[in-house]
Amino acid sequence: MSCGNEFVETLKKIGYPKAGMLNGEDFDWLFETAEDESFFKWFCGNVNEQNVLSEKELQAFSILQKSGKPILEEAALDEVLKTCETSDLKTQSVDDKELERLEEEVQILQKLKNLKIQRRNKCQLMASVISHKSLRLNAKGEEATKKLKQSQGILNVVNTKISNELHALTDEVAKLMLFYRPSNLGQGTNPMVFLSQFSLEKYLSQEEQSTAALTLYTKKQFFQGIHEVVESSNEENFQLLDIQTPSICDNQEILEERRLEMARLQLAYICAQHQLIHLKASNLNMKSSIKWAEENLHSLTSKAVGKENLDLKISSLSSEILKLEEQITHVKNKSLPAIVKENAQLLNMPVVKGDFDLQIAKQDYYTARQELVLNQLIKQKASFELLHLSYEIELRKHRDIYRQLETVVQELSQSSLMLQRRLEILTDPSVSQQINARNTIDTKDYSTHRLYQLLEGENKKKELFRTHGSLEEAAEKLNQDISLLRDQLAVSAQERSSFMSRLNNDVDMLCDALYQGGNQLLLTDQDVMEQFHQVESHLNKLNHLLTDILADVKAKRKILTANKLHQMERELYVYFFKNQDYLQDIVENLENQSKIKAVGLED
Repeated sequence: MSCGNEFVETLKKIGYPKAGMLNGEDFDWLFETAEDESFFKWFCGNVNEQNVLSEKELQAFSILQKSGKPILEEAALDEVLKTCETSDLKTQSVDDKELERLEEEVQILQKLKNLKIQRRNKCQLMASVISHKSLRLNAKGEEATKKLKQSQGILNVVNTKISNELHALTDEVAKLMLFYRPSNLGQGTNPMVFLSQFSLEKYLSQEEQSTAALTLYTKKQFFQGIHEVVESSNEENFQLLDIQTPSICDNQEILEERRLEMARLQLAYICAQHQLIHLKASNLNMKSSIKWAEENLHSLTSKAVGKENLDLKISSLSSEILKLEEQITHVKNKSLPAIVKENAQLLNMPVVKGDFDLQIAKQDYYTARQELVLNQLIKQKASFELLHLSYEIELRKHRDIYRQLETVVQELSQSSLMLQRRLEILTDPSVSQQINARNTIDTKDYSTHRLYQLLEGENKKKELFRTHGSLEEAAEKLNQDISLLRDQLAVSAQERSSFMSRLNNDVDMLCDALYQGGNQLLLTDQDVMEQFHQVESHLNKLNHLLTDILADVKAKRKILTANKLHQMERELYVYFFKNQDYLQDIVENLENQSKIKAVGLED
């Protein structure tokens, strides 16, 4: 706080009128000189409301002034006070004997007083000790009753909790036992949840019906004996059919009939091909003769030919015909039979091909039917394997549950044995009939020692005996530490939540400022940059003004230190603003001094 502000605050304390309208910075110049600074600091540090006269005191002083009575000031008042002190000392002077007697009486009374004070102190100490003991006993009794009530409440809560858990456990066990009891389908009281509880009669009857239908289908679609192959599960029997194999078609009569039929078909095909060839040859002969006749007729009509030329042509043609007939007979008798014998097997190829095509079609038909039968058999096998797998999975789950139940039974038996041992220990008369309980922990009480070690932790103290009181203190300390940690965690969580909320708000404000409602990041804002430039220009102007003012102040201070006349003028200006009456007195004194100097000069 500046000195001017302190001066204004002191004016407000003493109740100066219109002090709230004053500005402290306007009075900083009063503290520039050393003399004025010391006075104003004393004024600000020591003057308060007690140094201000009330309106009644001011009225009494004004009445005293108006009455015309003399008022003592400064030196006269000091002399009067000194005379009053001397008169008091004279009136109070006494004899030396009386003083000695009085001093002895004072000493005796002082000794009696000291004795009574000692006795009083002893009585007070005894009373305080007794009251402290009574308070401690009352506090211990209240704490014991509180602890007893708390322990009873805790035990009741634990008992109710354990009973509720036992009831819930018995209900769950009853529900679990419902699952494992034999189901009663007639009454419908016990639901079936396991696969092993369901009967497989319907499934097996359906499977038997499907196998019977499949055998009937195979008997209808395939030859005799195929149903035996279907009923067996040997994979070697599930092969493609081959009708010509002797294992399936062992009848010789059927084979002979088939061979004869094939021979008849081949002979018929050969005869048909022979007739076809003759017909084609005769057809070609007729076409060629017709063509030759048309050509000769055209030539005869176009040119007139004589009989001699015709006879010559006829004779030449007849000779050519004889040659051709000889060639034909030669081909028929010699070359054609050999060629026919060589290519006789080729004539049977279409018949054999047709036979093979028929066999392939039959084979495709049988394979399609075999695939249908095979798909049905695969479905039956898959359903059977799925059922077998589900039974195995359920069996494994039952085994796991059985093992878990065995472990639970073992743990319950162990806990019941431990509980019986504890009850036996509690019912022991040597334990229950102890009137004065031992404060120290027994060396055989291993559980309490382990609990003490856990509560003690790393802060281990060397003690000859471990007491229950120290155990309770360690437990109370642990409880206090836990409560403090919980409070600290709650406070830290609240601080973290408030910090996160503020951080989120700041981040939102920053995002709004950076993005300005859009999706693109704005690294610079024109308005903000313009405002920053304006602020920078104002700061530069202020810096220039401050440097100018400081330079002016330094120059004026130099002038004041160098010229005493300017110092006097400044002091007079200060008095003008601070105390006009004092300034008037100074001016009058100066005028009087000037007049005296003028008179002295005239003399």
